[in-house]
Amino acid sequence: MLDLDDVLAARDRVAETARYTPLVYSHTFSDMTGADVHVKQEMLQRTGAFKIRGATNRIATLPAADRESGVVTASAGNHAQGVELAATRMGVDSKVVMPENAPISKVKATQSYGAEVVLHGANYDAAAEHARELEREEGRYYLPAFDDWQVMAGQGTIGLEILEDLPSVDTVVVPIGGGGLISGIATAIKGKQPDTRVIGVQAEGASSVAPSLQKGDRIMLDSVDTIADGIATRTVGEKTFQVIQERVDEVVTVSDADIAVAVTLLLERSKTLVEGAGAVPLAALLAGEFDYKADETIVPTLCGGNIDMNTLTTVLVRGMIETGRYLRIRTVLPDQPGALDALVDIISEQEANIYAIQHDRTSRDVSMDAAEVEIDLETRGHDHVERLLDAFEAAGYEIEVLT
Repeated sequence: MLDLDDVLAARDRVAETARYTPLVYSHTFSDMTGADVHVKQEMLQRTGAFKIRGATNRIATLPAADRESGVVTASAGNHAQGVELAATRMGVDSKVVMPENAPISKVKATQSYGAEVVLHGANYDAAAEHARELEREEGRYYLPAFDDWQVMAGQGTIGLEILEDLPSVDTVVVPIGGGGLISGIATAIKGKQPDTRVIGVQAEGASSVAPSLQKGDRIMLDSVDTIADGIATRTVGEKTFQVIQERVDEVVTVSDADIAVAVTLLLERSKTLVEGAGAVPLAALLAGEFDYKADETIVPTLCGGNIDMNTLTTVLVRGMIETGRYLRIRTVLPDQPGALDALVDIISEQEANIYAIQHDRTSRDVSMDAAEVEIDLETRGHDHVERLLDAFEAAGYEIEVLT
């Protein structure tokens, strides 16, 4: 079992490559929640995520023979970059297998650190299977993404930094994918301050830990579906599950909608870019998924910022929808001059802003003397949306909300 001494030993090794990341008080999220919120800005880490810590510690502790034979691993992106930078800095040859649909930004970033990247399979599981084949064929050491004591110890150095900067912390909130991050952090926190809570968070579409804890044994999900690709794993690790059972106080889940809202608020209010997996601790706090006292000191760990730009666009739109900032509607108008002007006048009177209008006079879904109209609108919150829809109804329009 991993213990505090392992994490303390990892700190010196990790310090040579990883950054000591800031812990920053958030006025915005403290005001929104009533808690004393400080965010651990691990998205400012080298490679943009925490994975560099565990990769560095694992490679540094390998026997000389394994380092000489090179390493291979599988990753959807963040672990790949961490392994490549750590391996390059220590003169170890490395190869990474990534899913064929991995975000192009993460593929290019991994290659930029000097890696040989192999794209294989439709998902992480297929990529990991191929990486194991390369391990056997080429005699490389397979470097696990999370289910390894030394990897966990490296990730746990985040917990040491939190306690050093904020000894009064009451609760630390951590994402869970395979479990390496929370295992390390929980070991550090509980080893030094046993009364400090550690709460894990998973996305609803990849939630294996809570049911595993209820069963007392790991379960394997048939599939995963979440915008938080960094924690989209079908099961937790065997070793990490042992640590979670012993040292994590509670595990909760958040929806993709909650995650999108957190990503949007972080970017808009805190000028902080965080990927979906990195936003889930804040999402859980904002959504009230766990209990806390007024003025309780809470640290959400923002574990990564490597979000694909196409994904970011989708997430931000979803976040704006969930906060009442974006509305898409459909209606049918008489196909005659001035009909669209009358609808637009209501939008103007209600001070909504038009992003786009699609006006279709040939739709087969409406009569020959009518036109189908779809409008994308910028709104200012849920109350504004309700006022706008009420105004449409009062004017006799039948409106279908599409978002």
